[in-house]
Amino acid sequence: MVSVFKRLPWLHRALIAFFSAIIVVALFLPDISELDNRNDRLEIGKHYALSIDSDAFPIGNAAPPTVVLKWEEHTVRSGESAAILFQRLGLSPRLLHDLIYTNDDIKQQLSRLRPGDKLTFGFDENSDFVQLKRRINDYETFKVTKTDKGFASSWDKKQVDYQYNYAQAEISSNFWNAGIGAGLTANQIMELAGIFGWDIDFALDIRSGDYFKLLYQEKVVEGEVIGRGKIIAAIFKNQNDTFTAIFDDKTGNYYDENGRAMKKAFLRAPLDFRRVTSNFNPVRRHPVTGKVRPHRGTDYAAPVGTPIWAAGDGTVIKSSYNQFNGNYVFIKHSNTFITKYLHLQKRKVKTGQRVKQGQTVGTLGGTGRVTGPHLHYEFLVNGVHKNPRTVKLPQSKSLTGKAKQTFLANAQNRLNTLDRYSELLYANN
Repeated sequence: MVSVFKRLPWLHRALIAFFSAIIVVALFLPDISELDNRNDRLEIGKHYALSIDSDAFPIGNAAPPTVVLKWEEHTVRSGESAAILFQRLGLSPRLLHDLIYTNDDIKQQLSRLRPGDKLTFGFDENSDFVQLKRRINDYETFKVTKTDKGFASSWDKKQVDYQYNYAQAEISSNFWNAGIGAGLTANQIMELAGIFGWDIDFALDIRSGDYFKLLYQEKVVEGEVIGRGKIIAAIFKNQNDTFTAIFDDKTGNYYDENGRAMKKAFLRAPLDFRRVTSNFNPVRRHPVTGKVRPHRGTDYAAPVGTPIWAAGDGTVIKSSYNQFNGNYVFIKHSNTFITKYLHLQKRKVKTGQRVKQGQTVGTLGGTGRVTGPHLHYEFLVNGVHKNPRTVKLPQSKSLTGKAKQTFLANAQNRLNTLDRYSELLYANN
């Protein structure tokens, strides 16, 4: 055997010697159990008791387990109060009493329910009342939560951001249709008419070819547009005149590019713009008698019951009825101006009463000598009948001093923004 080993190549002999040495060493190593003589070794599959330091987990600050609520949404029905709603849901009058007398916020929210309002009730596993939510709008929710001491209310308010948007249109048929075609809401159309309502009679003055453009705010919550905000700047071209209006953040009013108030002492029209039966015409044929006689005023046709507004601040010098004028109201504005409102369905003011611009003085009707329901409106200056559409109206208070300088700077920025939007959005049109 030794002679055979000696005849092997040296590399083979070296490998045989190396592996032989490893085997010898392995044979003489101690058992693994002898090396590890600890008594704290754990056995697989065996259960062991654990000790927990209670001081590391103070019971007093521990959060209560989360209660899984069952939610029910209910809509307030016509003529339904909170008491009737709670009765319909099987909730006790005592619960409603406790809620209302918790604080004024809860009382106000539950006392002013309107048909269509949605309330969400949360009940626990025992069907006991735990929480109530009333969604006020897209970014505000009022919550009432049951606590150990009774009830608590809170507001869940999301951050509202604002961004600009732009619209423009040329009028072909009427102002309302042009506004709808430009993507404006009904409220925005009326707001735009209100801004320029002291300079333009939207029932009589609008012509084909007139146009408007405006910059307005959009409300954004969590990246989603949820509604429209204020009109920031607007330009309205009416026949041969161009009017500009910019919103002033400090006063909440609109002024032109020179800081002059858009608001005047008188409205151009004392009602929402609608279809007109006749224009201001000092000589026309009377619709009943057929005789040619002066028609010293303007007739507006609109649905019966349409509110009629005081054109300006003043005092009612006559609120009465006769067979020709029907129900009528005369208002004196200082010593210079008088406005008259004829053929009303109802009178809402009394002789001697002071009224404010825009206050409802009556409703449109067809009383007196008329062929159909309409408002006959007259405007007198020093006792002389004038066309309310074109008469020069007194200006309301305008900006002065530092307030005017600040406004003019902001106004220019907003008009520049309006122009940029116009160029970007309508460049290819």
